[in-house]
Amino acid sequence: MPGLVSCLGDLIVTGIIILFSDHVQSEIWTNEVSDVQFGGLGSRVTLTCGGAHGGSPVEWRFNGSSVPPWQTHKGSLTLLNTTHSMEGNYSCHDERGTLLQSIKLRLGHPPHFVRVSCRVPNHMKIYCSWVQTKTTHLPTLYRTSYSVKGRDVEPCEQEHIGVNECTITNPPFWTSKILVNITEINPLRSNSTILQIDPHELLKPDPPEDVRVLQVEGQPTQLLVQWSWPSSWSVEIMAAFPLTFLLRYRPIGSNYWSMLETEENTSLKIMDALVGRLHQIQIRAQDALINHSQWSEWSHVVEAQPWIEPWKEPTEEPVDFSFPFFNSFPVRTTDKSPDSSLHQTGSLGLLILLGLFAAVMVAVLLTIITLLWVRQRKQDNVKKQELASMVKMKSIPI
Repeated sequence: MPGLVSCLGDLIVTGIIILFSDHVQSEIWTNEVSDVQFGGLGSRVTLTCGGAHGGSPVEWRFNGSSVPPWQTHKGSLTLLNTTHSMEGNYSCHDERGTLLQSIKLRLGHPPHFVRVSCRVPNHMKIYCSWVQTKTTHLPTLYRTSYSVKGRDVEPCEQEHIGVNECTITNPPFWTSKILVNITEINPLRSNSTILQIDPHELLKPDPPEDVRVLQVEGQPTQLLVQWSWPSSWSVEIMAAFPLTFLLRYRPIGSNYWSMLETEENTSLKIMDALVGRLHQIQIRAQDALINHSQWSEWSHVVEAQPWIEPWKEPTEEPVDFSFPFFNSFPVRTTDKSPDSSLHQTGSLGLLILLGLFAAVMVAVLLTIITLLWVRQRKQDNVKKQELASMVKMKSIPI
């Protein structure tokens, strides 16, 4: 069955990454307040006192403390091999100690490339997001756009400030390749990362929603599964781009899933559920027209048990005795009385057992009496023989 193996979620296309740097001559970030200067960590930074006049001597202070004079030259302060400890408030003063200018120094790194990933939940939207691969410690802006061969550059819209995500609306979906450009800009320079993506390979619907499992009346091995299309796959998309759905199910405790597939339908009937067992059911979706697109993630697990025939209490029936004697005295059982036929059968069995027990006891007693009688007869014969011997001995002359 094609497409049964789930593809990796949110596929990151390595593509062609082009990095370029445009050095920003001015070290002042125009969106910041004036008298804020930016510099690169580990580099050489020069601070110029804007209020100094024609070579007049200037005193520099760092967070209120004087800076050694050897670091200054013609009114400028030079910092070598800068570190974060050199960030802070710098001020320059004239000979009388009057403040000429105050500068806040911030240090960081120039932009590096960013790691970009794009997801395509339907034919109308492409969402691209990115993360920095190197922290700059400086305020950063992003310019985002996309292009297709033979067409003008279009913006990739950023809907929320501070969220590193942009949206391509109504992309040229049947174009094989799209170039996404994410340009990171900070006060030092800018870097661009260009990623080439294939929207067909990235197409991955959201999971089906509102999965419901119903019992089928009178069918202990069937379950009816119903669901809804993903909300991101809108009605206008449904008409042109149908979805294929794959359902899997298993009884709880089993490691093996059974599969059912359908196109466009939003219900399936399981015909071979185990009687009385609780089952787990999940569903996923794929674009029916693009076989090399990705399957969605599985929906949340839903558990259900097939229909079970309700238990019924046995009904009571009147007792019918075949003997005429009992027929003259009708007897009926009540709802609370036990089944008289069962009672009669139990009594008959008890009588038989008692009769057998009595017969065994009689046989044992007869056996004991017989043995005692035989023993007594032997003893009597022995006594008679002894008396006869004594009589004979008396009759012999001495």
